[in-house]
Amino acid sequence: MKAGFLEKLIGRLGKIGPEEVQNYLLRLAQEKGFLETVFNAIQEGIIVTDSSGRITYLNDGACELFGLDGEDSVGKLLDERVRGLDWNALTHSGGPVTRDLEIFYPRNRFLNFYIVPLVIESRVDRNENAAADDRGYSEQVGYAIIMRDITESRRTAEKTIESERLNALTLLAAGVAHELGNPLNSLNIHLQLMERQSRKLKGKERDELQQSIEICRGEINRLDSIVTQFLRAIRPSRPQLQPENVNVIVEEAVRFFSAEIEARDIVVETELRSDLPLLQLDRDQMKQAFYNVIKNSFEAMRRRGILRIRTDMDESHVRVSFIDTGGGMSAETLSHVFEPYYTTKESGTGLGLLIVRRIVREHGGELAIESTEGKGLALTIRLPFKEQRVRMLEAGDRKANNE
Repeated sequence: MKAGFLEKLIGRLGKIGPEEVQNYLLRLAQEKGFLETVFNAIQEGIIVTDSSGRITYLNDGACELFGLDGEDSVGKLLDERVRGLDWNALTHSGGPVTRDLEIFYPRNRFLNFYIVPLVIESRVDRNENAAADDRGYSEQVGYAIIMRDITESRRTAEKTIESERLNALTLLAAGVAHELGNPLNSLNIHLQLMERQSRKLKGKERDELQQSIEICRGEINRLDSIVTQFLRAIRPSRPQLQPENVNVIVEEAVRFFSAEIEARDIVVETELRSDLPLLQLDRDQMKQAFYNVIKNSFEAMRRRGILRIRTDMDESHVRVSFIDTGGGMSAETLSHVFEPYYTTKESGTGLGLLIVRRIVREHGGELAIESTEGKGLALTIRLPFKEQRVRMLEAGDRKANNE
C-alpha cells in the first residue's frame, strides 16, 4: 500500500460509489492479511498496544514466548496477561525503552524487550482553519513492543562467569587445603609420639590414653577426608566414563540415606524404568550429584515429606527426576541457585547445586529446575545415551508443531 493511500481515500469518501468503496475495503483486507503473514513469519515477538496498554495486535512469536492465546488476548491489558511486567516503568519516560527480562512461563527464558511509542502526525486543512500551524500536530496512539530471545547468549555469558568463579573457588580451596594439611600432619606426628610414650604406661592409664589417641586419630582422618572430598567436588576433573546402569546408582544413593529416611519418617517413591540403556558415566561423580540433590530435598521437607524419583528416556536422553514436597523456591531465589555461596539455609555452603550442574555438564547433560514457592520443587537431570550432533527434520515438522 502506497504512502498517503488512506488519506486520499478519506478525502474522496463523498465522491466515490458503493462499488468503489467495496473494492477499497477488499484491498485494505488484502494488505492487512499480507502484513499479518509477514509479522507471523518473524521469529521475534511483536505486540502493539493502545496508549493505556491494551493489546491491539500480537504476532505468533509473541504468543509463543509468553504462552498466550492471540484471539483471547486482544483487548486485554498487557500487564494482566504477562504477570510481573511493570507497564508504568516501561512507558513513563515517553521515549523508546529497552530492558532485559527473565520469564518463567511457559519456560524459563531471557528476552530483550524494546518498546517505542507510536505517534501519528495529522495535518490541518488550511481551508477549514487558515490560522492553524502548517506543521499540524502529533498524537500518541499506542506502543509497539519487539521482543528478542537472548537466552542462549545470556547463558553463554553465565557459563563464562561461572567458569571464572569456579577457578577462583578452586584456588581458594587449594590454599585452604594446604593450610589445613600442615597442622593435620603435625597432629599425626605428635599422636605417634604420644602413642610411643603410652607404651611405657601400664594398666588403666595406658588404656585411657590409647583410647583418647584413637579418637583424635579418627577425627584427624575425618577432617582429612572432608578436605579431600571438597577438593574433588569443586576441582575440574575429567570424568572416568564406564558403562553404568543409572537405576543402580539411584538406588545406591537412596540407600545411603536409609537411616535419615527412617528417622524423619520420609517417604521415597521410586519409579525406575527397567529398559534404560547403559550410560557412559563416572559412577562416583554421578552418585555424588544424586547425593546432593537428595540431601537438598530432605532439608527442604519437614517430617513425613515425600520425594519421588523417576527415570525415563526419550530418543536421545535418559531423564532422572527428583520431585519433593518441600517449601519450593520463589522466582527470585530460583534465579540465584547456581551462584557460589548463595544459600537460604542457616548452615549451607551454597555449593551443592553448583557442583551438581558441573558434574552433569561434564557428562554432556542438562539440568532443569521448576518450582513454585510453597509447592515443592522438581529437578530433572538429562543425560545423553548416544552422540547426536544434528538431526534432520522432515519438511513440515515445524509447521505441524506450531498448529
